[in-house]
Amino acid sequence: MPKPLLVYLIIMNIIGFILMGTDKNRAVNYEWRIPEAALFGVSIAGGALGSLIGMYFFRHKTKHASFVVGIPVIMIIWLVIVIRVSVH
Repeated sequence: MPKPLLVYLIIMNIIGFILMGTDKNRAVNYEWRIPEAALFGVSIAGGALGSLIGMYFFRHKTKHASFVVGIPVIMIIWLVIVIRVSVH
C-alpha cells in the first residue's frame, strides 16, 4: 500500500473513533450531537474501521441498523480498494 494512503487511512480511522466517542459523550450529557451524516461521511472517507471500533468500544449507535450494517459494508468496500491498490 502506498505510504500516503496508509497515513491517510490511519488519520481517518482515528477521527472516526474519536467522533464516535465524542458523540456518545454528548448524547449522555444531552448536548449538541454530531450529525449522523458526518459520522457516515468520515466512514465513507476512509474511517470505517475506526468508526466501527468506536461504535462497540463506546457502545454507541449499536442499536441503529443503518450503522450496524452500513459501517461494516463501507469497511468492506475500503478493504477491496486497499487490496486492489496494493496488488497493482
